[in-house]
Amino acid sequence: MSLAQGPPRSQAERGRGSSACLRCALFPTPQRELFRASGQNDQLVVGNIGMDPFSDTLQRLREAFRSGRTRPAEFRAAQLKGLGRFLQDHKKLLQEALAQDLHKPASESEMSEISLTQGEVTLALRNLRTWMKDEKVTKNLATQLDSAFIRKEPFGLVLIISPWNYPVNLTLVPLVGALAAGNCVVLKPSEISKNTEQVLAEVLPQYLDQNCFAVVQGGPEETGQLLKHKFDYIFFTGSPRVGKIVMAAATEHLTPITLELGGKNPCYVDDNCDPQTVANRVVWFRYYNMGQTCVAPDYVLCSPEMQERLLPAMQSAITRFYGDDPRSSPNLGRIINEKHFQRLQGLLGCGRVAIGGQSDERDRYIAPTVLVDVQQMEPVMQEEIFGPILPILNVRSLDEAIDFINRREKPLALYAFSTRNQVVKQVLDRTSSGNFGGNDGFMFMTLNSLPFGGVGNSGMGKYHGKFSFDTFSHHRACLLAHSGLEKLKGIRYPPYSVCRLRMLLMAMETRCTIL
Repeated sequence: MSLAQGPPRSQAERGRGSSACLRCALFPTPQRELFRASGQNDQLVVGNIGMDPFSDTLQRLREAFRSGRTRPAEFRAAQLKGLGRFLQDHKKLLQEALAQDLHKPASESEMSEISLTQGEVTLALRNLRTWMKDEKVTKNLATQLDSAFIRKEPFGLVLIISPWNYPVNLTLVPLVGALAAGNCVVLKPSEISKNTEQVLAEVLPQYLDQNCFAVVQGGPEETGQLLKHKFDYIFFTGSPRVGKIVMAAATEHLTPITLELGGKNPCYVDDNCDPQTVANRVVWFRYYNMGQTCVAPDYVLCSPEMQERLLPAMQSAITRFYGDDPRSSPNLGRIINEKHFQRLQGLLGCGRVAIGGQSDERDRYIAPTVLVDVQQMEPVMQEEIFGPILPILNVRSLDEAIDFINRREKPLALYAFSTRNQVVKQVLDRTSSGNFGGNDGFMFMTLNSLPFGGVGNSGMGKYHGKFSFDTFSHHRACLLAHSGLEKLKGIRYPPYSVCRLRMLLMAMETRCTIL
């Protein structure tokens, strides 16, 4: 089922003030007034919160879950197969929507959006029954005759809120895990990638059981209304700023949550590197999807000497990948909307432009850009860039680079390049990040055998492959005891004695605790 709430809004309205509007929908009037007074909510338009368009849909999904409809493996597999057919039947439609939203090249759409999602569906179908099996656990002497296991149960009604930068992948890959785990799902795709949102809202529900699945359309106001309802699990992908708001809403109902956030991802380049090899890899994964990738490197740390070697190599890579006029390249996307274009254009004034810097507001185009002589307190180093701009900062040593990284919030991804394995290992051992890449970019995203997720300010929780199934499953501890054998169990009961305690502690291996 697709629900479109409220009158249509302009593109400018859709891209404006997301976190402020969401605050207004979530918090009571006195707090809203505080946001207005602090200047954070100048453009805020508040809908009528008293009218709730979601209750009937959510009630229907809850009743379907309580009926046990989603629990059998056969039903879960049917849902996953439906999702797979949607991807196959409407691949061209999805690619067209992605091209309209982000000017995304067909190759990038195929590689990072459709193929990876289809791979998740295939993996889940192949392993579904194995994942669902009760997991036997070790027992102590006191429970040797009992059955002890972990049962993977669906949470119930889950909410998935996805972003605009990879609007197919980051919407449907979590959905694979939620369906495989046997949940009913409310999907909230981003309204900013409006063409992809429309395909997901109008076409996807035709392939899934609409008693157990719904798509909700709308902006921050509608999302705020949605978050007032109780869900059994929430999965959010977006910025740390909005993630905090979603988490605050989840705490009202003590709802468990996964937050896939972002941040400033460092990329350390050691002096012992082939500059062209590093440039090829950094340029590709920095400017992929026009830099609008949560795991893209946000800045490079290297020595002044390596910077001098790296700059011409990066210029060479940019020219080989995108031609002498990158604007006319079919392999380079565009900024999602006017709001983000203006924000990025403001960052071009930081430091000194060493490569690129050209822009065209009408086309939402910013050339692949490298900045040098950047100061730590400039805006480009104070926020996630999320665009085709890459600052280079100079450090004198590996220790200084590691200290620079560790004095900041833990990033979603961290990269290190060196021909010396011990350098890469030191960066790995002495830092913390959600994900790590040594001598390469975000290829770890292609492995569904690896968990993907953040740490600290870059998020909490993980998904991909079996990790998605586990995220959307409650791991229920179960012990089924024999109904007889009361004499054997009698040593547990009062009156206590030293002898009985000794026997019981031995049976429990003394490390266990009865709560």
